Amino acid sequence: ITTGGLGPTVDDPTREAAAQAFNTHNEFHPELWEQIRQRFLKRAMNISDNNRKQAMIPAGAVVVENPVGTAPSFIIPQNGKVLICLPGVPREMEYLMQASIIPWLKNHFEMSGIIKARVLHIAAVSESKIDEMVADLEAMTNPTVGLLAHPGVVDIRITAKADSEQNANEMIEGLEKIIRQRLGNDIYGVDDETLPLIIQKLTEKGSNPIKVILGGFSPETFKGLEGKNLSIERVEPSRFSQISISDLSLQSPVFSCLYTPTPEHSRIDLNFSYPNISDTMTREYMGAPGLREEWAVNFCLSFIRHQLISKVYPEEQNDPS
Repeated sequence: ITTGGLGPTVDDPTREAAAQAFNTHNEFHPELWEQIRQRFLKRAMNISDNNRKQAMIPAGAVVVENPVGTAPSFIIPQNGKVLICLPGVPREMEYLMQASIIPWLKNHFEMSGIIKARVLHIAAVSESKIDEMVADLEAMTNPTVGLLAHPGVVDIRITAKADSEQNANEMIEGLEKIIRQRLGNDIYGVDDETLPLIIQKLTEKGSNPIKVILGGFSPETFKGLEGKNLSIERVEPSRFSQISISDLSLQSPVFSCLYTPTPEHSRIDLNFSYPNISDTMTREYMGAPGLREEWAVNFCLSFIRHQLISKVYPEEQNDPS
């Protein structure tokens, strides 16, 4: 499946590349040209001869009309292989994928049913511990449960096959509820949600500014964490020991995270202070050197999130029921 390169300009070579790949040529389709002309007229836009190129389709291809744009798409099935060329404009590509391509694929490959997946994200909990908690669920065949470990984060992937999207969603939701009852607030997000995004959403609901003091981390880390109510201060590790959280204004939550890599392992020292509340944590990581800072970042973010939902915004805790 390709996207883009179906426009009228010289740098739109997808048609030519597809025809060459399948050892064929492009054919002009008068009916497509008329559709393109009508869309330009309806939009009161000028049309040029260059646009005729968009009515050229590789010989033998299945034409996919594009009612939401000017670039017709096409499908080339040959010798058990299929090439699908879609427009690059996201709105057009997504529409055609749902309205035309998926139905065509189901019919062409005699596919019945639908497969859907949902990924739950957990931070600062080991894969082995999570495996113990969901081992019985991992033995299921539909829906299925699988684990994927990253430095400081473990994903639980729930996959369901059903005869409809609604039924697949219901299967996933039923199993997700069971997993949430077991893991509770250790689950921080779903699918595309990230720890920085979750923390940003939490802090935007409050009024107090939150400060995060970092030491030892690379400059490119923690990108996307700062927001309306959250600021970051980076401090040299040599000066970090001079910082006393108790000397800072404690009218608002303050976090400090010090990352110390050594040849043998990595260490992270975490501190949280708020009026009449404080908490500290130290952890070490013995994994591969190239993964240590990623682990430390995720552990730090998880610490921040847990302190926020348990002590600052307790109403934001997950309801396992």
